[in-house]
Amino acid sequence: MARRAIVVGASVAGLLAAVAVSDAVDEVTVLERDVLPRGPAPRKGLPQARHGHILLTSGLNAIEALLPDLGLRQRVLAAGGREISLTSGAVMLGPEGWFRRWRHDSHPLLTCSRDLLDAVLREAVLDRPRIRLRRAEAVSLLGSAERVMGVRITDADGAEEDLRADLVVDASGRGSRALQWLDALGITGIREEVVDSGVVYASRLYRMPEGAEEFPLILVQPDPLDTTPGRAAALIPIEGGRWLASLSGTRGAEPTSDPAEFVRFALGLRHPLVGRLLSGAEPLSDAALSRSTRNVRRHFESAAVWPEGLVVLGDAAAAFNPVYGQGMSVAALGAQELRRELAATDVAAPGVARRIQRAAAKAVDAAWSLSSSQDRWFPGVLGDSPTCADRVLTRYVRRMTKVATSSYRVSVAMCNVTTLQENSSRLLRPSLLLATLNGPVLPPLAGPPLTAAERAILHGLDRTGGAVGGTGADTDGRIPSSG
Repeated sequence: MARRAIVVGASVAGLLAAVAVSDAVDEVTVLERDVLPRGPAPRKGLPQARHGHILLTSGLNAIEALLPDLGLRQRVLAAGGREISLTSGAVMLGPEGWFRRWRHDSHPLLTCSRDLLDAVLREAVLDRPRIRLRRAEAVSLLGSAERVMGVRITDADGAEEDLRADLVVDASGRGSRALQWLDALGITGIREEVVDSGVVYASRLYRMPEGAEEFPLILVQPDPLDTTPGRAAALIPIEGGRWLASLSGTRGAEPTSDPAEFVRFALGLRHPLVGRLLSGAEPLSDAALSRSTRNVRRHFESAAVWPEGLVVLGDAAAAFNPVYGQGMSVAALGAQELRRELAATDVAAPGVARRIQRAAAKAVDAAWSLSSSQDRWFPGVLGDSPTCADRVLTRYVRRMTKVATSSYRVSVAMCNVTTLQENSSRLLRPSLLLATLNGPVLPPLAGPPLTAAERAILHGLDRTGGAVGGTGADTDGRIPSSG
């Protein structure tokens, strides 16, 4: 008997889910209501593509495992994207000061436009023989509280049709109607968590100046424990010799789409580095704005009743504040769990859907802990207040972050967690506890750790008349990996 699966949504989560399930069924139908572009181009249903996206190490590894013949890294690099080491190629101001750039490369990040990444994945996934794309919108689930048997769709001409399947994967993103669909089947009481700091994003493309092809990734983060709203910036090198500048502010400090205010906002951050770079750079686009940034988690994995034949992955299950760059990687890790479970049992076997949902929730746990625990502290946040345990853990992590600015070993341990390669419980290992209690091993940096060549680029662009302080590093901006 032929096995069929339906995946709702053709974004990163949906494409990877289609690959994960394709080895276990005879046919996968991917439903997408948008007309998908050929090549890297914007599409209506993905407005967040205009903002900065970074593929974390865990996400890159998961995609390479799901699509070993794709060569995602090589394709993105060939198209002009960058691979940047988090420990040596990023200039980052965290809540406890500037992080050092170590000589040892680790935790590679893939930077490119979201349009490029989606195009590479679409080409690789939709060309597979068992996977077909259909332009249609899923409007409800077929079946009962015991088993989902497919979806009812509305096609591009407005006609309704019932599609049957042994497994339905909802990967339709933040706008998922999974809760309403389940409610219609009689499944209610699924817990939903929301932590909303009111973050607004404004992003703009700039031409990268000549000679800046290897310029580092710049990340200026807010201090969540400050009493003022948080402001942040990321200056991300992408294909086409461009910088993608993404600015963000929590409730009370939101950026606007006014181009005249863009650089002024960047200059008002905890450090004006990004603003100084942009003050002399050539803008290539207007500023794009987004307000769809709240942390939302739907605990499908702990539902009292869960139907056979349904799995919810990606942003449909948990969506995060984009500032933490976790969404694509969590989607990839969830797809890995989907493949792992289906490799061990039949797609229609009793209990398999619940097992997949629970396995995928483990990747969500790590990302949710990082994003929600930070955003809970900003003024005006909507959601649960920090608990006593949150306060104790936050004090410990803050001290560890301060140590990480001067210790390579502690910095790597934290990078393992922030890139979702290890669970945050690993930060409680005795050796890290001792290092944290002992405190920083080097004095704090007085300014961003830029090389002489990078400082020259900065000074060539800076139209503000500002000066950047000393680097606190050696002549090339990096220090040995021995802390």
